[in-house]
Amino acid sequence: SVLQYQLIEKLGAGGMGVVYKAQDTRLNRFVAMKVLPASMSSDPERRRRFLQEAQAASALNHPNIITIYDIVSDGGTQYMVVEYVDGKTLLELIPKDGLRVPLVIQYASQIADALSAAHAAGIIHRDLKPANIMVTNNGLVKLLDFGLAKLVDRTPLEDTAQTATVLRAPLTVEGTIMGTVNYMSPEQAEGKKVDARSDLFSFGSVLYEMLTGRSAFRGNSPISTLSAVLRDEVQPIVELAPDVPPELEQIVVRCLKKDPAQRFQSAQEVQS
Repeated sequence: SVLQYQLIEKLGAGGMGVVYKAQDTRLNRFVAMKVLPASMSSDPERRRRFLQEAQAASALNHPNIITIYDIVSDGGTQYMVVEYVDGKTLLELIPKDGLRVPLVIQYASQIADALSAAHAAGIIHRDLKPANIMVTNNGLVKLLDFGLAKLVDRTPLEDTAQTATVLRAPLTVEGTIMGTVNYMSPEQAEGKKVDARSDLFSFGSVLYEMLTGRSAFRGNSPISTLSAVLRDEVQPIVELAPDVPPELEQIVVRCLKKDPAQRFQSAQEVQS
């Protein structure tokens, strides 16, 4: 156990470390505890930024965003304590031929609503992908890992180092990074400064996959996937899922414009 938290089972591991389901013995409720990588805990500057980011993210009070309860240290290890959600990620939920259109609309509008709230608070997700989107058993969408993406494996030269980091990392965490590169905006892939419109590109990729059951961009390696993100147009949705309404396809196409100026300019616009 860690302080008043009794670890029950391992829920999974991601770029942000290992996640456990735990019992908060003081408040008698289940929580999820994310163990932060040692590299993050040992560097004081990184820890300061992490706390700052966590404070900002914890101010997001929204039904579609996982609530951050606390950050605790135990024996030199840091843990982030967050709301426990009983559900499945979109990674687990999307079937081979995609989800039914009414479900996609139901989930997508909740994701857009969450992004609107976060962007209004000045927080960009930076790592929106099916593995970071949970759906509870009664259809409520919950976004995970808000604003934490930029804290993983970054040197102080954050913006220029971004591309290098992404390509170096597959040696250590193949699955995590591969998964991430598929949903990355072109500007993020190039290590440029990202804003809210970068999340909209990732949102478009997730929406494409919900509708078709296939990644919008996929290559045989992180490099070829990045190349597709930067250069290739996606296969038209109508070819893969003929019953998707053209209006819905148009939303996806606009989110996936390579140039941020040609996309929707806000999540609120997408949502409406």
